[in-house]
Amino acid sequence: MTRIINMWAAPRNISTAMMYAWNQRSDTTVLDEPMYAHFLDVTGLDHPMRDEVLEALPRHEHAVLELMLGSEVYTPLLFIKNMAHHIVGMDRGFIKDMTGFILTRDPIDMIPSLSRGLGRVPSLADTGYEDQVEILDETLASGATPIVVDSGAVLNDPGVTLSALCEALGVPFDPAMLSWPVGPKSIDGVWGPHWYTRLHATTGFEPPLSTGEALPPELADTYALCEPLYERLTEYAI
Repeated sequence: MTRIINMWAAPRNISTAMMYAWNQRSDTTVLDEPMYAHFLDVTGLDHPMRDEVLEALPRHEHAVLELMLGSEVYTPLLFIKNMAHHIVGMDRGFIKDMTGFILTRDPIDMIPSLSRGLGRVPSLADTGYEDQVEILDETLASGATPIVVDSGAVLNDPGVTLSALCEALGVPFDPAMLSWPVGPKSIDGVWGPHWYTRLHATTGFEPPLSTGEALPPELADTYALCEPLYERLTEYAI
């Protein structure tokens, strides 16, 4: 029986690199953002490559759940890369059928990157932090222990952090997770040409980059809303 591991990420958060890492495992099948078209359909948001996303993935909740929970998978693990804020408009009951972890990032770095990708000032809803905290609190309310990974920790020491993540998930660590081939991947969502271009030039996790630049003034309000949510998440970071 295939076990589902669901990563609840925020955008611009090394989530694709994490997906590439899990794709290197011989025991794992990978699924890239299956709720994306549903999210765009429900919210009406104008994201880059919106039409292509809506064409490529199911929009309706039951079809999205069938894709995540009912797909024929022939490996012991199914790794699903999900953006936490894509869950809007869906019944969260399916979460209990998956082993999940939260991937978060310091908003001082994430928000400017997201702003460049969207071509506008992100709202709090765009960032996914609220949804990640809701998933955290739901996990705690169920009596389970949340698993939270800070992307900064992954970049600073990929081997140690991924080993700790695998241990928390109850799966063996595979050193193959630390590198991948250069270029686009067959698992990439149709939106890859817009969002994944820089990552396609990599072959593994790269050291964190800090420009040292001050946060642009127009992003200050969004940052102020995100920072306490990020701090709440990191209380449970492995």
